[in-house]
Amino acid sequence: MKKVIILGVNADIGFNFCNFLNDDKVEIIGTYRKIKPIFKKNIKKKIKLIKCDISKDRDLQKLFNLIKKEKFTWDTFFSSVGTSLPIGKFFDINFTDWSNSVKLNSIYQLKVIHKISKFRKKKSNIIFLAGGGTNNTFRYYSAYCVAKILLIKMCELIDDEYSGINCFIVGPGRTRTKTHLETLKYGIKNDKNFKVVKKFWNSKNQGTTFYKIYECIKWCCSVGRNVVGGRNISVQHDKWGSLSLIKELRNDINKFKIRRYRNK
Repeated sequence: MKKVIILGVNADIGFNFCNFLNDDKVEIIGTYRKIKPIFKKNIKKKIKLIKCDISKDRDLQKLFNLIKKEKFTWDTFFSSVGTSLPIGKFFDINFTDWSNSVKLNSIYQLKVIHKISKFRKKKSNIIFLAGGGTNNTFRYYSAYCVAKILLIKMCELIDDEYSGINCFIVGPGRTRTKTHLETLKYGIKNDKNFKVVKKFWNSKNQGTTFYKIYECIKWCCSVGRNVVGGRNISVQHDKWGSLSLIKELRNDINKFKIRRYRNK
């Protein structure tokens, strides 16, 4: 990773990923939609920031123009954009809110990468963040869940279509980010997930550390497409960093992908 574009440097994971990269002397263009002055001040120097609401075409064009002006031939794209809202039963929530959430959590992110793809290097990384619901139903979070599933499948499709792109998605696990505040404010009080989030937030635990997420992403970039391309990697539960996992992934094309596999 030498030239990186980050969507959502105002998000907790995006902010920390940005600063870890900056410590490694990486050139960065970072987008934000809303950012407090103190937050912007704390982002380390030599990072080009641009206000960009990825749902708006005019903002997307501004990002495109900046990349073009800077001749920023990027090798890595990382998206930290997302929301868990709206929370509730599918037929009980506003459909426009539901649809907008699906777009923000997946479609708009794909639209950005589609728009700026002409500036990527032949060998490049595209990285998204996975979420809950991959292996079970994520009750009351249907928009968030289906959007993440869409991103997981798109990683596999991009990997299949482009031999030069290492496209993968990382599941950070439970980590201390502002996204949990959405559940605490709007969540269903008697829901199991609400109780788990409330207990986790009140505990002051960090959960998965931001640096561990960063290290996992660095490992995925270093081992490359032949190992992690098109896959969903769990920071908490997978043995990334090990030779044994590298061998497993090379030997089984279906591992860590969405499959109805070998069912009778």
